[in-house]
Amino acid sequence: MRRPFWLALAIVAGAATPIRAQGWIEVQQAPPGTRPAPIGGPVIRVQSDVRVSLNGRIAQIEVEERFRNAGPTIAEGTYLYPLSGEAVFTGFSLWMGDKELQGEMQTAEQARSVYEEIVRRQRDPALLTYAGHGLIRAQIFPLQPGETRKVVLRYTQVLGREGDALRLRYAIGPRTADRGLGGDRTPQDLFSFQVTAPDTGGFGTPYSPTHDLTTRRSRGQLVVSLPPTASGDVDLLFPLRRGLVGTSILTHASPNEDGYYMLLLAPPESSARDVIPRDLTLVVDVSGSMSGTKLEQAKAALAQALGALSPQDRFRLIAFSSGVTEFRPGLTQASRANLADAQQFVDGLGAGGGTNIEGALDVALQQGAAEGRLPLVVFMTDGLPSVGQTQPDQIASAAGSRIGQARIFTVGVGTDVNTYLLDRLAREGRGTATYVAPNADVEVAVGTLLGQIRNPALVNLRVVSAPVTLVDAYPAQLPDLFYGEELVVFGRYHGAGTGDVVIEGERNGRRERFTARGEFTSSESDNGFVPPLWASRKIGELTRTARLEGATPALIEEIRQLGLRYGLLTEYTSFLVTEPGATPPPPEASLRGGREDASRMSGQVAFNRAEASARDAEVKTLASADAAAERRLANAPATGAAAPAAHRIAGRVFVNRDGVWTDVAYKPGATTVNVAPFSPAYFALVRSLPELGAWLSAGDQVVIAGSRVSIRIDPKGMTEWRGSQLATTVRDFRGQ
Repeated sequence: MRRPFWLALAIVAGAATPIRAQGWIEVQQAPPGTRPAPIGGPVIRVQSDVRVSLNGRIAQIEVEERFRNAGPTIAEGTYLYPLSGEAVFTGFSLWMGDKELQGEMQTAEQARSVYEEIVRRQRDPALLTYAGHGLIRAQIFPLQPGETRKVVLRYTQVLGREGDALRLRYAIGPRTADRGLGGDRTPQDLFSFQVTAPDTGGFGTPYSPTHDLTTRRSRGQLVVSLPPTASGDVDLLFPLRRGLVGTSILTHASPNEDGYYMLLLAPPESSARDVIPRDLTLVVDVSGSMSGTKLEQAKAALAQALGALSPQDRFRLIAFSSGVTEFRPGLTQASRANLADAQQFVDGLGAGGGTNIEGALDVALQQGAAEGRLPLVVFMTDGLPSVGQTQPDQIASAAGSRIGQARIFTVGVGTDVNTYLLDRLAREGRGTATYVAPNADVEVAVGTLLGQIRNPALVNLRVVSAPVTLVDAYPAQLPDLFYGEELVVFGRYHGAGTGDVVIEGERNGRRERFTARGEFTSSESDNGFVPPLWASRKIGELTRTARLEGATPALIEEIRQLGLRYGLLTEYTSFLVTEPGATPPPPEASLRGGREDASRMSGQVAFNRAEASARDAEVKTLASADAAAERRLANAPATGAAAPAAHRIAGRVFVNRDGVWTDVAYKPGATTVNVAPFSPAYFALVRSLPELGAWLSAGDQVVIAGSRVSIRIDPKGMTEWRGSQLATTVRDFRGQ
């Protein structure tokens, strides 16, 4: 007989943190001491669509989720959704046929009790990532076998202000580990996330420090989307255009140590009157090794570059093999007729001969910089120097003395390139080095680079003043700022204070200043993504320095300690996941002292290292930093037959040692407090140290390293705190 359908909805005003999360359906359990009755197959979430509409600082959020009963019998369950206390609930819809049902409200205390009971019953620490939030709770049944039920929530939120930006935060949740009735976990979960706002020109380029974004302007609207694979906590910044550039500063600080900051400079889309004219020199390798697909892709990339030139730009085309050939001597105005002739030159290029890198650089750097223009050089090669000067040091030194005001962007195609030479040229030329894998598309890689440097906004940037001492910034020398591309700087600060950070740059020969209002506090638990992004940038620069100038023991140890603290594995830190006492593999002979010798400057290993350094040194999102760390973890060599399982959670690496997931930063013998899982002491600890939530998802038994005390979750641990024990543990864990 079909049971009646009913719904009870609880809405609570919980913590101040503005994170939301995708909902889930949890299994209904039988009363304690009884055998649970079979209640059908798993209920799985099959789709989540999040739509956000911005109107000034007001965000109207609609979350539509679909759940399906994938089992053979009728299922019952409870739908739960964590909601921020500062969100204003406006609607909840759950249908039985055409009938929309309403719910009732509960207090925050009732919701907390419900929440902790769910965690105790399911023994699922992953739920602790939602600790402290209000809960929307809807009891729903029945779900017939194969039936899909749709749930829609609507709420409104006032966005916070971060300098010259509005900030939107949302938690997608662990989509690859969905909860269903019967304990099922499935990755079958479609996802979309889209933010729309009126395109009034008031916003600069949106940026996320946590995720990659797709941004477009269409029919009078600004549309921002996340990739369908996105998961975890999302931070979105919408820079407010205040003149030429929108600026924002986010900080994070732990007591008794220097704080961290993220400086965002985001210009709007370009207008013709604001753009600095470019002198673009395109240098392409047409030696014999470029024949076939590589040359055709390179020619397509050159055609793309020519098509992106503006009338005020000038250009040069240089092709080299054993000799050097120019389209025309000197710079050519980017008129329609000249571009058509240049395309004919590109179409006629053929591959053959050796690789005269010295000669190509001599020609490319012979043109001086003109006042009010930005000289850019894009240098593309797939091989080692074989004609003329062949010593990388000699070539780089000669080129470095002639770079002047030019920016050099190198593109290495395949694994036979000399990574030392390309990295050094890019560093001295204040550009970047891009490495294209053998099976990757050269046209796409070069097209992406050319798109990034298409419209210059400001050059010769520098920080003039700040209310605190800014140190250890990456990039150390501010690169040029281009329209449509945000410039993100990560660094540390010493001291505390509130005030303007003043940045100065040049545009069309004029100096311009703009400010970013910053609050640099001695303790700030928000913006936890800033420290690992700073560390990733620093690791990228240090590993590049190790390859260019020599991997000294002190340098390797610095990289290793950064990897240990922030969970960002490198070729020097992969051994950290091995068993205690295992001997780490020694650095390769070429890295023990002095820079890499010529035999180690090319090949697959050198290519991988150069690519990883470049990626880390330019990382902008936590998603890209995490992806790089995951790749390194997956490729980490085992140093013994019994290397344990390992995985990364929220920027830390945990290894399974005898059934206990142990933070690799934990030092055996360190002062440790033992707490029983899912006990009153456990929940009190999580409320006092909410940052533990993600790390506790490692398992029922886990060890987490702290500053002066570590925490171990163990069945034999305490169940109740006594006196000031909890406060002392919190203070010592954070090092306060």
